[in-house]
Amino acid sequence: MPEPPERQATAPVSNSRVVVATTVALSFISFWRGAAIVLSDLASTMFYVGGITEQAIGKSAPWFVLAVMLFSFAVRSIYMESCSMFVRGGVYVVVRDSIGPNMAKLSVSALVVDFILTGPISSVSAGQYIGRLMNEMGEVGGYPLHVNPNLFAVFFGIAVTLYFWRSNTRGIHESSGHALRIMQITTVMVVILVAWSALTLLLRGGAPLPPAPVAANLTLNEHSLGWLEGTFWPSISAAMLVVAFGHSLLAMSGFETLAQVYREIAYPKMKNLRITANIVCIYALLSTGLISLLAVMIIPDAVRPQYYDNLIGGLSMSLIGPPLLKLGFHIFVVIVGGLILSGAVNTSLIGANGVLNRVAEDGVLLAWFRKPHSRFGTTYRIINLIVLLQILTILGSMGDVYLLGEAYAFGVVWSFFLKGLGVLALRFQRHDQEYKTPLNLHWGGRELPVGLGATVLMLFLVAIANLFTKKIATVYGVSFTLILFAVFLISERVNARRTRKAVAAKSNALEEFNLEHQPRVETAHLTARPGCILVAVRDYNNLEHFRRIIEKTNLRRHDVVVMTVHPISAGAGEFELQNEQLFGSYEQELFSRVVTVAEKEGKPVELLVVPAIDPFAAMIQAANQLKASRLVTGVSAKMASEELARRIGLAWEALPEPRHPLSLEVIRPDRQSTFVNLGPHPPRLWPEDLDRLHDIWLKLTDREGLGHKLHHRDVVGVALRRLEKELESDDKPEILAQIKDEMRRN
Repeated sequence: MPEPPERQATAPVSNSRVVVATTVALSFISFWRGAAIVLSDLASTMFYVGGITEQAIGKSAPWFVLAVMLFSFAVRSIYMESCSMFVRGGVYVVVRDSIGPNMAKLSVSALVVDFILTGPISSVSAGQYIGRLMNEMGEVGGYPLHVNPNLFAVFFGIAVTLYFWRSNTRGIHESSGHALRIMQITTVMVVILVAWSALTLLLRGGAPLPPAPVAANLTLNEHSLGWLEGTFWPSISAAMLVVAFGHSLLAMSGFETLAQVYREIAYPKMKNLRITANIVCIYALLSTGLISLLAVMIIPDAVRPQYYDNLIGGLSMSLIGPPLLKLGFHIFVVIVGGLILSGAVNTSLIGANGVLNRVAEDGVLLAWFRKPHSRFGTTYRIINLIVLLQILTILGSMGDVYLLGEAYAFGVVWSFFLKGLGVLALRFQRHDQEYKTPLNLHWGGRELPVGLGATVLMLFLVAIANLFTKKIATVYGVSFTLILFAVFLISERVNARRTRKAVAAKSNALEEFNLEHQPRVETAHLTARPGCILVAVRDYNNLEHFRRIIEKTNLRRHDVVVMTVHPISAGAGEFELQNEQLFGSYEQELFSRVVTVAEKEGKPVELLVVPAIDPFAAMIQAANQLKASRLVTGVSAKMASEELARRIGLAWEALPEPRHPLSLEVIRPDRQSTFVNLGPHPPRLWPEDLDRLHDIWLKLTDREGLGHKLHHRDVVGVALRRLEKELESDDKPEILAQIKDEMRRN
């Protein structure tokens, strides 16, 4: 059969075509994993909200914490309605189109303040738990050990922040499986704590409930009244109840993570999102709300102020039982607290990085911030800025959890309110909501969103109350928000001016590309034939693997497709990017150099951009859709080539059936390429193993009289089935040891 004529190379032209996939390539997760990711942030508040709230409003605090947990179901509905309106362009574009550009900048600024403060309060709270436990263990053991909990919390908070700064700079993110394991351990702690507390109350004959949540039982001081002290407002009971509710709203922080995981939740998305949100709200109600109530009932009033910064630690030491057993459980509580609170630090970095990346893509932050790291490809300048602000916040707090909590509440409530206001405005502008916040009345042919409106109104009242009652938080939050607002405003104007200059200059320094936006990667959108070679590139200074492929590939047999993954931060998953945001200046520079290399060889290539959070999943999904025969990558600065191949292999295994088998080639500049077959394939046997197989076949055919009908595959099949059976037997350890010995020899 004659070979098809070789595809002709294109001349060095400027309008090369680039297919841009507009749907993010995702590896989907179950609602259990989604709930675990959200709870890793939201449920961490159980470790500090009770003490902060009681310091602000008195012994009635648990009732208000429980009220906030019930109110979280209404806020849940706001986020679900927001997610159901599939809006391209991110938070800034959503609020800009519904309320206006200035309010959009303010909403993003408040959200960034929220994320930046999440890290310090979580890490400092964990440091308080560890520092105070060290002192208690010193007292029990009779050692003269005493650390200042505040100073230790500052040291610990900075250390944890720097650890996650390093991992985020290197692009190493915690998996949903890791979050699920942490929440499983946390659940064990919560169940033991609640059951032990119930037993304690039963054996002690019960305990009085906290004072009823009425204005007369509130204990408000100059710090919790702020600028309202000395005015007529404290005499208005309803106003004071709103103030108390505002001091407790901190218990609901972390809900913004629900919107981030929405994109990764498996089909059916809205149904699974509702299940995820319900799991989160019920879990928080039964953990944060119930533990705050039990702490006030069990810890003596005279002792409880000592444990305001580590309330669960105080509760564990106030339970009935042997002192050593209580100390052991206290240690377990601190370990769990360290895990979940440290995880919240990582979530805050991911979230803030995601929001600021999206703002930069929307054109309201200078592109300088998004320049990728030369080795790791991450937006390290944004990460550095976030970490610097978090460390300065930790140092400024001097380990005071109450101070951080008051400041944190500012960003939480204003981000909730502005989010709700945007959704409320969109309710009257759009009618494509898959889910609507309940309590909608129809009158005169119009829909009145009573439930949504009431929730937004309540958030507004609480936001105003917090504005006037939290002096330090207001000064910090307003100043920070205004600074970010000014940065966004100036950046937007600078970017607009640069864009106009670039258009006017009509610079020919880079290749000009015709962008063809498609909802997903499909063979119909590319001219590449099945069996093509897919080359993944990202660093335009590291194209050696592409250069080798384009040099040695015979285009009569294989087409070459060059793809790059447009990175989407894990913290920016609520909305898709607009089309013009998927192909920026970096992608233009990258593909310009790709085209230059291809033109030198006189060979054409197809160009593809795929947005994704997980680059491994994106590469495998693209290769599977294109039915590529080979996926080619260069070396990674983040991991060894063996680990890179393993990650890509796991991504292939995660594909739904049917999966297209292909080979993976990792090209290293200084040595031979590494080849890995993905999917079922004939193994590459050593010559001595082939000889051993043939000798067994000869023995069976000649000595055992099985005759000529026996084939080598029959011998291999029996051996594999025997091995599979013996791996389930008592001989498994011995077999595994033999396999490890074989691996070491090879």
